[in-house]
Amino acid sequence: SHLVKLAIPIIPMLSDDCFSDTAAMTKHEREHAAGQQKIWRLIGGPEFEEMRKDALLFPGKADEETLRKMPPTIVWEAEFDIYITEATRFANRLRAAGRLLEFVSIPGSKHGSGMLPKHACFKMEREAWRLAIQEYLL
Repeated sequence: SHLVKLAIPIIPMLSDDCFSDTAAMTKHEREHAAGQQKIWRLIGGPEFEEMRKDALLFPGKADEETLRKMPPTIVWEAEFDIYITEATRFANRLRAAGRLLEFVSIPGSKHGSGMLPKHACFKMEREAWRLAIQEYLL
């Protein structure tokens, strides 16, 4: 049925939360909000403000019908990542839509640290990847 057998958004940018009230953000999110706003404006280009409600730009804004059409999904995060709040929220919405297989949060890791062998979490994250692929694709 689905052409995509498994989706694994990794430390995903899912919403425009960085444009919201910084008083509601974690310290880490607040410290990175201005930089994230710049990144989103670069991604969205000159029509960014008109695109703010578009689920193609911000998948966290997808409606329930669209979420039900998603392939089986593992949301992959780092415990101390700036996107952990929106990824957790998205995972909960996918679970309600029956599309979430797992929500993985690598303990002690920060944004992208599991991709670099010099970080302590690298081996743990590689093993988690191996297990996920073995469980859901092989």
